[in-house]
Order: sequence, then C-alpha cells, then structure tokens
Amino acid sequence: MSTSSLPALPFSDRPDIAARLRDALLGASFTADGLLELLGAPAYAALARSEIVPALRATRGDTPLEMLVRLFLLQQPVPHARVEGVLPVDACLESGWLVRVDGDEVAATVDVRPYGGPGGEDWFIVSDLGCAVGGAGGIGGRGRQADTAVVLGVGGASTTLAGITVRRSAAAALDLGTGSGIQALHAAQHATRVTATDLNPRALHITALTLALSGVPAADLREGSLFEPVRDDETYDLIVSNPPFVISPGARLTYRDGGMGGDDLCRTLVQQAGERLSEGGFAQFLANWQHVEGEDWQDRLRAWVPRGCDAWIVQREVQDVTQYAELWLRDAGDHRDDVAEYQARYDAWLDEFEARKVKAVGFGWITLRRTDAAEPSVTVEEWPHPVEQPLGDTVRAHFERLDYLRAHDDAALLEHHFRLAAEIVQEQVGLPGAEDPEHVVLRQHRGMRRATKVDTVGAGFAGVCDGSLSAGRILDAIAQLVGEDPVLLRDRTPAQIRLLVEQGFLDPAE
Repeated sequence: MSTSSLPALPFSDRPDIAARLRDALLGASFTADGLLELLGAPAYAALARSEIVPALRATRGDTPLEMLVRLFLLQQPVPHARVEGVLPVDACLESGWLVRVDGDEVAATVDVRPYGGPGGEDWFIVSDLGCAVGGAGGIGGRGRQADTAVVLGVGGASTTLAGITVRRSAAAALDLGTGSGIQALHAAQHATRVTATDLNPRALHITALTLALSGVPAADLREGSLFEPVRDDETYDLIVSNPPFVISPGARLTYRDGGMGGDDLCRTLVQQAGERLSEGGFAQFLANWQHVEGEDWQDRLRAWVPRGCDAWIVQREVQDVTQYAELWLRDAGDHRDDVAEYQARYDAWLDEFEARKVKAVGFGWITLRRTDAAEPSVTVEEWPHPVEQPLGDTVRAHFERLDYLRAHDDAALLEHHFRLAAEIVQEQVGLPGAEDPEHVVLRQHRGMRRATKVDTVGAGFAGVCDGSLSAGRILDAIAQLVGEDPVLLRDRTPAQIRLLVEQGFLDPAE
C-alpha cells in the first residue's frame, strides 16, 4: 500500500538524537503528569474526543511546556527562535523530527504523546500527525489521509490490552501487529527479548521511534502478516496483539481492517497462536466476533480455541450492525466526507453483514494459556460491567485457580483450607422486616468486580474462611448450627465452593 500521501518520518537510525530530544522533553516536564497539570482534566479529556480547542486555550503562554504541547501534540507550528533554547532544534531538523515552515517557524513531522508506564516511567508514543488521540479522524480531521497506511497513537483499545496483559518475567515476548509500539514498550519491561511485527512497514518505523524516544532497548522488528514473520522453531512466553479486528467490507484502512472476510482474521490469529506458545505461556488479544443468525456466539468462540490451550474469553460489549458501522465510519472521519460517499460506505457495510447473516458484533478479550492438562478449560462469558484495571494479576490468578481445581477432587477440596479474598462484601436482599433474606450476594470490590448469589450455607462458609480450618470442618460446624446432616452438607456444598474459588471469592490457603 502506498504511503506517498503521508509525510516522511524521522530517521530511526539516530538514537543519539532521539536521546537528546527525550532529555529536552523531560526537562520541560513534557510528561503525562505534566500534561494533565498544564491542561487540566476537562481539556485533557477533550483530547480523547478529538477536540483541541480547550488544549489550545490552555497553551496560549510562552512556557517551554506550552510550546512543546502545541508543537508535538496539537500540530501547531512555533517560531524557531522560541524553541531553540528548549530543543536541539538543528539536530531535530537534520534527523527529520522537525521541518521548517513559513520561513521562521518549525513544525513536527509526527505526533509525540507523553505516556506514563505502570512503574512511573515517562514514555513517549510516536504516531502519524493528527493521530495521537481520537482515532484516524484525529485532531484536524484527517479522514481522507486515513485511506493510507496511517499509524495511530494511544487509544482505549491499546490501554485495555496493556492493562489485562499478564506481567511476569519472560524470555521472549511477541507483539503481533505492533502499530505505534505501545505493547512492545510494556513487554520490554519484563521480557528479555521482544519481537514486534506488522504488515505495515511504516508502523515498524514508528515503533522504532517510540522505543528510542522512550529510552527502551530496540525490539526485533519484522514485517509481515500474522505469524508469517515468526520462524517455525520460535516460541514465546507471551504473545499480545491488538490486531486490525474491525469486521468491514474490504481492507481500506491498514490499521483497522484485517483484509479477511468477517471475523476470520481474529479466528486465524487465535487458532495459530497455540503452537507459538511456550509451555505455560500466555497469548492475549482484543477481538471482534460475529453474532450470526441461528448460531450461539459462545459456541463460535469455543471453536476458535486451539488444542492444548486453556482459554478465558470475555465479551465486553455487543453492538447491532448499524451501531457498529457508524462507530467505525466515524472513527475514520468518514462522516466528514461527502454525504453521498458516507451513505454509500454505510450501505456497503450493511450489505456485507446481510450477506453473512450477521445480526450483531461482539467485542472483548481473549486469553490463551498453553497447558499440558488432559482436558483444557475453556470459559466464554459475557461481562459488560465495570472492572478495575490493571487486570493482569487477575487474569493470571484465574488460570492458577483452574490448575488448583483440576488437581483437587471434592474429597481433597474438603480437606483444604481457604481464605476469603480481599475486599469482598456481603449484601442481603429481602423485604423490610423479613426474618430471613430472599437471597445473599457476595460482591468483589477489586478486579472483575463480580457478584454472585449464595445460599445461607455458602455465605456462612465464606464468612469464616480465614485459613485456620479445613472446608470439611467448617461445614461440619455449620451443619450442627443449622441442624442438617453433615454428610449431606458435605455432599452438596463442594460445587458451590468450586464456583467461589473459580470466580475469585475464595483463595486456597498456602
């Protein structure tokens, strides 16, 4: 795909200049915290909606930080003389970070957005002009230029994937479809070797700039689609991908359209990931999937899971086909184009869905873990409710609990000790003045923030789990209190204990 409509990028083979530019940006507090303090919360939030007027109003002064925000985030030219004492201007001009415009002014050739790492790191995400925030429509409305291999910056999908990713020491990590390099940046903090791939060579160039400007060692950058750039003998402890998952007619936009029919790209990605994982390794993706007439969407996704892998698939949102088409047409700025052209594209989208009998599209997370278990576990669920990010530890704990439950039959379960997980509250629901509640709900205030109904035995059991007594002894005590046969109680309660462990309400004691 031609990228002739896009400006030339800074040189990626000048780490010395990137380091000097990084020092200058940090010296002026051009960081995530500095940006929020300068702009204020309303103007900062407006950027995510592609609205720059509040930020322009907040940067009308002459401080170094205000000039840098206008230059690298708001695409405003600034006088050469004003930034000469703030940036290594000549070096930036020589290496392509800046260009001269209108004689005595300079402008940035790429967007640079401050991004705070999970450990307080000050990173910088490089992207094409107008694409630091707000999608390909971007600030300044670059809808038509988005018809090229444009590279976007930080978006909600990027931060969601980074938040759910399991973070543990890894020998090798793969960021498949790296885009501007956000996931590679995160992976470099805990992986010895990071490989980043993309079909778009411009994305690989920008990833190199992101890593260099963030002061992170370079990744192994490889061009190609899906797993094509990966050698047959290579496996990874972590694979992450925010792929071009949008289900669209054709492959007009490289950053978003996978070029395969329907949800075939996401299906292929998931099915091929299993053989690329090391034993115990994780693969984590964002994905869209079709809800097809006459087909159970959960069965559709179960069929994607490769052999030898546990899976946890969470559907976070479902949109009907009209909502879905409008979302992505607006994301690309198509609504700003000619009305007839917009309507024609909208119509083509609906034609595609009608031909495939698609009634809605789901969005969510897919996590695989390579396992040697004889019967891998596949959980597919819908959870549209608020969660607490980051969720990486919650995801890891989910699979650890699966291992525990597989290794313990009901008899072993009753011999084990449990603890109530942190920040669990109990809610009782019933008519005012009633002696007994209609039902009892346990609710998490952390992680997935689940809620589950339990009977009085389950509530009583969970309430006294502090690791000191075995499950069986607790049930025997409850049986004596409620006047129930302890043998019958031991027989019927393990299923409820398993559910509470699986969903993270109870933790096996050490």
